[in-house]
Amino acid sequence: MARTVARAAPRREPRREPRRRLTWPPGAPRVGIHLGVATGLLKAGRRARQIGATALQIFSDNPTAWRRRAEPPADAEAFIAYAARERIGPVAIHASYLINLAGSTEPFASQSLAGLVHEVQRAPRYGASLVNTHIGSHRGMGHGEGLRRIVRNVAAVLDETPPGVRLVLENSAGGGDNLGSSLEQLAQILDGVSAARGDAASSLAFCLDTAHLWGAGYDISTADGALEVVERFAALVGLDRLALVHLNDSKSGLGSRNDRHEHVGAGQIGHAGLGALLRDPRLAGGTTFMMETPGAEEGYDAVNLRRAWLLYGGATRLPTLPPGAFRLNRRASRRGPGE
Repeated sequence: MARTVARAAPRREPRREPRRRLTWPPGAPRVGIHLGVATGLLKAGRRARQIGATALQIFSDNPTAWRRRAEPPADAEAFIAYAARERIGPVAIHASYLINLAGSTEPFASQSLAGLVHEVQRAPRYGASLVNTHIGSHRGMGHGEGLRRIVRNVAAVLDETPPGVRLVLENSAGGGDNLGSSLEQLAQILDGVSAARGDAASSLAFCLDTAHLWGAGYDISTADGALEVVERFAALVGLDRLALVHLNDSKSGLGSRNDRHEHVGAGQIGHAGLGALLRDPRLAGGTTFMMETPGAEEGYDAVNLRRAWLLYGGATRLPTLPPGAFRLNRRASRRGPGE
């Protein structure tokens, strides 16, 4: 009886990169997510590629501290080359939460201006072309004075913004004395900056956070409601200035003025309006969608990318999330990793 000799399976070289889990079809918008960089910029870039993100948002430093590092991380050049090679872009920096462009109290007012100037000036060293910031609170001064201070500060930052970088102002949910919760206020800021700086205002853009829109009272839970907001923004501001949409669902009620992010399609807004925004052909060319959804470090970055991918493909139902998805730490569920 002949002996059967088992052949050893051929050795496979380990893959240097994981396979893409998602492939976005031609004509799709750029879709990314905010990822932490505590373990390195390059690692965040590799994770973005792994989960199928085509864009990325990061913090350049601690978002809750005034002190900023003098130099970018050691792997910044490798990250820039990697993102270019893998076509991950644009890269957006989310500025510090402490920045308040409407404030007057010192030293915080001066620190806010200096901090944002620092962010835009070093953005190219991170490969970033967008610097997104919260607008701020008038702290009891009134809307008029707060908006005037915002215009002055934004104009001053634009004077220091290098070529190829856009300053992006994010709408707010309107809680407390926060400004920028209405499309009309965003248009007022643009008009004021344009009058003050003329052509220099061309590098000013805006971000619409869907959870903030919802908290401010814009009903974007239906396709019609979501597209009406796009139409209104186009009329007041112009879609050429809509650089970012933060694609976040919300735990909070409509018009609550609260900002508590939820997984895509699993919150109060739901899938219909978010899907309509993703599929709006007017946004496919110049607007990037970024998610700031809970649990990125627990693997829900990939989950939410896939949910956005399904919505873009026309899905009317999304997979049910496990109970643990809604029991993430408070910080992650309240604002997401990029808020």
